[in-house]
This record gives sequence, C-alpha cells and structure tokens, in this order.
Amino acid sequence: MTTQHDTAQIVREYEILDGSSIHGVTFDGELVWFARNDEIVAFDPRAEKVVRRVPVPKAQGGTAFDGQHIYQLANPDILVIEPETGVVVRRIPAPGKGQDSGMAWADGYLYVGQYRDSKIHKISAKTGEVVKTLASDRFVTGVSCVGNELWHAAAGDGKAPELRRLGVDGEVTATIDVPVAMISGMDRTADGDFWCGGEKGKLRLVRRTKAA
Repeated sequence: MTTQHDTAQIVREYEILDGSSIHGVTFDGELVWFARNDEIVAFDPRAEKVVRRVPVPKAQGGTAFDGQHIYQLANPDILVIEPETGVVVRRIPAPGKGQDSGMAWADGYLYVGQYRDSKIHKISAKTGEVVKTLASDRFVTGVSCVGNELWHAAAGDGKAPELRRLGVDGEVTATIDVPVAMISGMDRTADGDFWCGGEKGKLRLVRRTKAA
C-alpha cells in the first residue's frame, strides 16, 4: 500500500497558563480539553481563554471524550469523569499499568497508546479488556479516532514529529510532517484539522497541506 506523505501548517498557537507540559488532548466540538499538573483544563479557542479547571491527581497521560464523559489516564487507571462537576463516575484498569500515553474513544472502545513500546491497544471502554493491539515503529504520544480514522502522533524518539494515519492492521497509510519540536497529546477535528499539545505548554491547531 502506498503511504501518502503531506506537510502541515500551524494555523494557531496558544501559550496557556504557566507553560507547564500538556499531556492528553481531546476536542468536544467547542472546547479543547487537556491534562496538565494533576488537573484537566477546558480551553475555549474562540474566546482564547480557559473556562474550566478540574483537579485530577496523576493526570499525566491521554485524555478522551465520548460525547458525555471525559476519560483520563491517571496511573494506573483510566478515570471516567463528569466534566461539569469533576466527579469520577468509575475507573477502568489502564493496559500499560502506568506506561500509557495518548488515548481516544470511538464506538464504545478506547485506543490507548504505549509510548516507548510503540503500541496502541484497543480496549473495552466498560471493562478495560484488550481486544486488539497495533504495533508502530515510532514512539506513540497522542492518539485520535474520528470518522473511522485512527491517527497517532509520533515524537520524542530523535526523529521529526509527525502525525500518522493507521489502517486496520496498523499499517501507516498517511503521514503529516509537523514543523514543531514536540507533539504530546492530539485530537483530530471533524473537518480534518488537529489540536496538538506541544512543548512548554503550547497548544496548536494544525492543518494538513499537500506536500510539494
């Protein structure tokens, strides 16, 4: 299968709060949620301001949204959180036992990245049971699954950061080179852009452009 190679432009860049590292990132259609410093933060990109901060101890991994609840990696569990109140409604065992990175929700499943193990586990969002594992050849940071397309960010392994679309068996079907120092968490929007966490607390809106 031929892999499509594109580049990306940085549409917007925000420096949020005190510059602490951003971990998981998810987009609910209006707000960008991300994990940092034992909390999850809701950022309104239209108003360019933080509108909610929810204390979540050990929130140093992936973040996902299922249309109702926020899922947050918090070693060694995945917390299911009511975003309006911050109440943890239940816990799911994380597959990596504290070595997890990005996370996405789709159709009743969570896709959980393993950073240095270069894997993505598909697990039941109810029980945490692993139903499938995909292998990558790069470190996995953020993970996103929107419109039946599974993407992950690759960074931190000495190579240039990129976004990668995977096929059903884990083969790389498309890559997007992103001209930044780091991509941590990420999520794809319904119109094909990406929200990406970066170095020093940066949050970026990234858009694919065709390679020259």
